Amino acid sequence: MANHFKTTLLMAALTGLALVVGYLLGGQGGMVIAFVVAAVMNFVSYWFSDKIVLALYRARELAPHEAPEIHALVDELARRAEIPKPRVYIVPSSTPNAFATGRNPSHAAVAVTEGILEILTRDELMAVLAHELGHVRNRDILVGTIAATVAGAISMLANMFMWTSMMGGRNNERDDSPFGAIGALMAMLFAPIAAAMIQMAISRSREYSADETAAKLMGSGRPLANALRKLHNGNLYLAMNGQEARVEPATAHMFIVNPLSGRGLANLFSTHPPVEERIARLEAM
Repeated sequence: MANHFKTTLLMAALTGLALVVGYLLGGQGGMVIAFVVAAVMNFVSYWFSDKIVLALYRARELAPHEAPEIHALVDELARRAEIPKPRVYIVPSSTPNAFATGRNPSHAAVAVTEGILEILTRDELMAVLAHELGHVRNRDILVGTIAATVAGAISMLANMFMWTSMMGGRNNERDDSPFGAIGALMAMLFAPIAAAMIQMAISRSREYSADETAAKLMGSGRPLANALRKLHNGNLYLAMNGQEARVEPATAHMFIVNPLSGRGLANLFSTHPPVEERIARLEAM
């Protein structure tokens, strides 16, 4: 419940930031532009994000006769979660990972990589699928998509106003920003960073919620804890050996473990909580 409340606050903060950025950059007209851009991008992402992501990773839908065990696990978990059974996809990648996509529980899909099937036991794979169905049941996919889209819209607006200013396209007293050129410059520089940090905080909050849902569906947090340990180590091993999967940063938040090997300051923008903390929480359940 605390994670849901936190997510609501963060979503409100992200939406407010978009409007503030529009206002700083162009006054009331800028606010209207920010609202329209965010609305259009959300419409597109709501209806087409699942098709785009599945195509991006060359995911192929698995028929029940091709992977009867996986389908049986998804069937059972969907029954426990009381949601429609999602479609099942396989991603041609040796990197062990999984993600869920779709605008709602009736139009959802879960995807697993070839690599994840090689290193997990049946219970661990079931726990990973339970985590992904947790995202579906909690409608985290929609929340994450909207957060990523609004954050992207803020960055796009900042870049658009910056290039327009550089090309001399805004010359009514230079700018319509109520705080003048300094306010517009601050918005252009810092708004994309603030938006990215809020988006990552939303993503981390939803991961904790999906972990908790998976533990409830499985009756224990230990299978998912064991799976996370293997997946984390598997991704680190491949990254250290130059075999890291090709991942679009904009979609990194969708995977069960972070597919990008960021270090140091990059962790501020991590889409996932620390694996050690997730494991500790799960083992305490």
